[in-house]
Amino acid sequence: MSSSSISRRQLMAGSAASAALMASPAAIAQQFPTKPIRIFLPFAAGGIGDITFRLVTAKVTERTGIQFVIENRPGAGGINSALAGKQAPPDGYTLVQIGNSYTISASLFKTLPYDLGKDFMSVSMLAQFDMLLATRANHTINTVADLVAIDRAKPRTLNFGAISAGSTQNLAADMFRATIGSEATVVPFKSSPELIHALTRGDIDVGFDYLAAFAAPLADKQLKLIASAGEKRSSLTPDTPTVAESGWPTYIVTSWNGVSAPVGTPKELITLLNKEISAVLALQDTKDRFRQLGMETAESTPEGMDERLRADMARWREVIGKLGLAQ
Repeated sequence: MSSSSISRRQLMAGSAASAALMASPAAIAQQFPTKPIRIFLPFAAGGIGDITFRLVTAKVTERTGIQFVIENRPGAGGINSALAGKQAPPDGYTLVQIGNSYTISASLFKTLPYDLGKDFMSVSMLAQFDMLLATRANHTINTVADLVAIDRAKPRTLNFGAISAGSTQNLAADMFRATIGSEATVVPFKSSPELIHALTRGDIDVGFDYLAAFAAPLADKQLKLIASAGEKRSSLTPDTPTVAESGWPTYIVTSWNGVSAPVGTPKELITLLNKEISAVLALQDTKDRFRQLGMETAESTPEGMDERLRADMARWREVIGKLGLAQ
């Protein structure tokens, strides 16, 4: 076989490959997907976050036939999941959960093996939920004003509780303490059930967590809510005043989760996925199920999620800097 024949074959093969690479984004989107889409989650199966994503993806499958495979990669503060997403091909077949905890990590740790702003493209937010302050049902604290009065009358006697140092809950407790000028101790717990047990037993005075954690003991009248940390009262807890309206307007702690893709994923695929996720989040039964789980749907454009990421990173950078918690 002549070298010229080899060259022609190589040229033809190269041309075919180039044609495939240069296929229009619209054509790629029309053929998408041809296999299941993986979603990496930074938490174990069975938790609220896992249930949320399985609920949304199941409804997208019902609408479109698109199949999803959930891969749980818990541990290491979400690094395992983020790295799996970062290292995947940007072909639309890999998504990763991104949320408030990642914006905290970006400010809390000086070095991470991924860059939240450079390694991922936002697809859509899914859910949002406010931080809540709760105490045992028979505690004399009923409001933020009560809490502050006791704290000032008897400094260093109150104990606050939250899960996991570096978590949103733990930072919320530290932030609240700094906001009101308290010297209360913040006690860390490994899990929400441990926190709730300590609250009901009277080991700590105030716990910081989400409605998903507090719902059962609230229903059983073991706990009561003091305040929420949202910008305004949540429809999930309409009778609970915010810390802001209680006289501390700078104290706002809200959390959320969403979907991102590896940077370089075709914009048309991002748009397609955003459209289907938004349609599912707009369904009343989805909204109702989210409310049962202690959260509200929070569909957004990719640009809207980008804006939330930037705002949260700036906010937590300021908070963590003031508290001197950067590592």
